[in-house]
Amino acid sequence: MSADRALRKKICNLNVDLVRYDLVAWTAGNVSERLPDGNSFMIKPSGVSYDDLTPAMMVICDLEGKVLEGELAPSSDTAAHAYVYKHMPEVGGIVHTHSNYASAWAAIHSAIPCALTAMADEFGGEIPLGPFALIGNDDIGKGIVSTLKGHRSRAVIMKNHGVFTIGKDAKDAVKAAVMCEDVAKTTWIARTMGTLQLLAQSDIDSLFSRYQNVYGQTKGEK
Repeated sequence: MSADRALRKKICNLNVDLVRYDLVAWTAGNVSERLPDGNSFMIKPSGVSYDDLTPAMMVICDLEGKVLEGELAPSSDTAAHAYVYKHMPEVGGIVHTHSNYASAWAAIHSAIPCALTAMADEFGGEIPLGPFALIGNDDIGKGIVSTLKGHRSRAVIMKNHGVFTIGKDAKDAVKAAVMCEDVAKTTWIARTMGTLQLLAQSDIDSLFSRYQNVYGQTKGEK
């Protein structure tokens, strides 16, 4: 299988995974990945049912959001993805969802406070709240970049909208989206039961360092 075909299959499957993890409804949401040249990325087409999505439908765009390859129109969030890739060269994958609990936090204009070890592990603190921006240009991308630059979180809750996550590649960004919804749900439920008991910053720092540098088979721990 050629590298292009393999990547198309990967990105198609990761988009479909958003349905499997119950992060999207109907045709909402998208996954993209920066291509090896660093100056283009692959993203799902706009408004296509996940049931109908095929690798051949994936669209390649440059960092201005211009279509380089593909017969279908790219995602309506393409300009946002392009802006992030252009201004955050360390980012290799981006995911956007309207997952229920995380989007509920967006609807009340609140960051998700860090009250869980899993959240400290994955995001290094709270999941921040980004500004409101209309879809269709790079304003959303500007909000993502201004919020996440210099922040340990790989997820941002955009006001009145939903979630954007970043990662070293598309799979990593999908993981961040899954974990974002998981902690958003648990924290929301906890708030209905009582007052959230936030983790101390020193404990957050320790948990984040351990998870990022020690946890996992490749880092020497089961």
